[in-house]
Amino acid sequence: MEIKHDLYLGDCEEVLKKIPDNSVDLVFTSPPYADQRKNTYGGILPDDYVDWFLPKTEHMLRVLKPTGTFVLNIKEKVVKCERSTYILELILAMRKQGWLWTEEFIWHKKNCYPGKWPNRFRDAWERLLQFNKNKKFNMYQEEVMVPMGDWAKIRLKNLSETDKIRDESKVGSGFGKNISNWLTRDKAYPTNVLHLATECNNKNHSAAFPEDLPEWFIKLFTKAGDTVLDPFMGSGTTNIVANRMRRNSIGIEILSEYYEQVKSEISPVELYLFESKDKYGHN
Repeated sequence: MEIKHDLYLGDCEEVLKKIPDNSVDLVFTSPPYADQRKNTYGGILPDDYVDWFLPKTEHMLRVLKPTGTFVLNIKEKVVKCERSTYILELILAMRKQGWLWTEEFIWHKKNCYPGKWPNRFRDAWERLLQFNKNKKFNMYQEEVMVPMGDWAKIRLKNLSETDKIRDESKVGSGFGKNISNWLTRDKAYPTNVLHLATECNNKNHSAAFPEDLPEWFIKLFTKAGDTVLDPFMGSGTTNIVANRMRRNSIGIEILSEYYEQVKSEISPVELYLFESKDKYGHN
């Protein structure tokens, strides 16, 4: 199976216009957060963020397959002593645009160092928002199963009569559970909280995330030969992981130093150059 990796230098809003409709299985990206890292990308004020981002998600909606998934790694900031609402506003605006806000994952940063401010503690988590075009989408849950863990030795040791039958939800949701089904299993499905350390290696990038992060979602939402897109490529973590996992990938980056860095790290690769003067970019 021939795997392609198309890297573009340019503004993602312009480059996305060149990508065919319904051609991408997973969009996994981390754009610049509001008013962050001004020295790198220029920064986008919280009040301007939705208007800045929506034209880009319009193109992502077009290029994503009907069975595909968009995972957005993003974090709100504190503005004048309170949490900014720009992410909540973005979610609502994307729903009006046609996206389904299907799920939210939390990335718990296990190695976050301590800290405090007069009215808050240091954040140790970030959001990963899942959006889809349709209610039915590709999801390979067995690929991310985890060991049962020590809890099973205690929880499954003495089962009650209720544990041995399907216990229907008390709120009438239609969901239920049968604890005894897990007696002979070695693995369980994970929760929507990912406990991963932050990136500690020198990636020559101000906001590189760990390789385990895109790897987990690539496993969950794609199979070998599928196509993964990162429209804010940065140091290329998503594309490098996709390459290792035998997925096709598309990466778009506006800063030439990061583009050249990724180009030198991914091989073999099919490259495209798309010039742009827009000041905003990724990760």
